[in-house]
Amino acid sequence: SIDEFINKLKRGHLQGSKKIALETANLMRQLVSNSRWDDATTLTQLLITVGRRLIKAQPRELLIMNIVCRVIHIVNEFSASVSRGSMTPAMGLGVGAGVGGGNGSGARSGFVDQVAGALARQQHESQGAFRLKQEIIGEINEYIIELESCEEDIAKNALQHIHSNEVILICGRSRTVEEFLLAAARKRKFHVIVTECAPAYDGHEQAKALESPNIEVVVIPDAAVFAIMARVNKVILGTHAVLANGGLVAVSGAHMVAAAARHHSAQVVVCAGLYKHAPAFPFDDDRFNTLVSPDAVLPYGDGDLVDAVDAVSPCYDYVPPDLVDILVDSEGGHLTSYLYTCCRRT
Repeated sequence: SIDEFINKLKRGHLQGSKKIALETANLMRQLVSNSRWDDATTLTQLLITVGRRLIKAQPRELLIMNIVCRVIHIVNEFSASVSRGSMTPAMGLGVGAGVGGGNGSGARSGFVDQVAGALARQQHESQGAFRLKQEIIGEINEYIIELESCEEDIAKNALQHIHSNEVILICGRSRTVEEFLLAAARKRKFHVIVTECAPAYDGHEQAKALESPNIEVVVIPDAAVFAIMARVNKVILGTHAVLANGGLVAVSGAHMVAAAARHHSAQVVVCAGLYKHAPAFPFDDDRFNTLVSPDAVLPYGDGDLVDAVDAVSPCYDYVPPDLVDILVDSEGGHLTSYLYTCCRRT
C-alpha cells in the first residue's frame, strides 16, 4: 500500500488537497492497524520512517507532512494517557523460595511463581498495546471525519463575513470557497465575480457550480482583475497550503488578485482547513511550486516561436501575509500574525 501510494504521488494521480490529505490519513490508519509493534516508541519510529518516504516522494505536498505529524501527535498523546492510567500487577517473584527454606518444594514453588509472574506481565503488556492500538485507531477515525467535513465547518462562518448586496471576487475553482458562498446564499443575496484562471479555465466550472437564486455570477478574464477591483467589496480565496508566516501557496493568479485588492483597499479573506496549515517558512518561493507543460500557454505547434521563447507555466503563486486580511478555518477567523505566534510557541 505504501509503494502504491508513493507511485500515485510521483505520477501526479492524486489531485486536490483534500484527496491527498484523506489518502494519507487512511494510509497512516492502515499502518497503525496492520503493522507489528509492541509500544508507542516503535510505532512512532515506524510512522516517522514511512512519513519521510512519502515526503521524499513528493516534497512539494506540504499536506503529507501535516497529516503524518498529526498522527504522531495522536500516538504520543494516547501513549502518555495509557502510561498514566496503567497499573503494574503484583508479581510474587521469589515468594515461594523464601517460604520453602531452600528445599526442593520451595524451589519448584519459586519457579512456578516466576513463570506465573512473567505470563501475567506479558498479558498485561499485550492488553496495554491492544488498548493503545484501539484508542489510536479511534482517534484517527475521528480525524478522518474531521477532514471530510472541513468545508462544512468552515461554511458555518459564512454569514459573519458575507453581507447582502456585496460584490465578491473569487479566483479559479475552490470547493471550500464554493461551500462558503453557497452557505451564505441560503440567507443573503450578493454578486460574485469569478476570474477564469487561464490556461486551465477553472473559473468557468466554478461559475456553473455557484448557480443559485441568490447569487449573480459573472466570469471575467484574468487581465480585467485590476479594472474591476474598484467595484469589489471583498475577495475570497482558497489556498493549497498556509505557511507558518501566514503566507499562502495558492492557485496561479492569486497573487495578482490579492495585490489588486490591497491597492483598492478591498478585504482579502482566505478559507482554508486546519490540515492545510504547514509549519514551513517560505525561504524559497520556488520550493513549493510545480511547473506543468506550457503547451496551453504557448502551443508546440508554433515551432519558430517556441525555440525563441522560454515559457513557464507554474501551478501556484506565493501570496505574502501582508496581502491577506483574515484566515477563516473551522475555528473561526484569524489574523496572519496569529499563525506566526502559534508557530513560535510550538
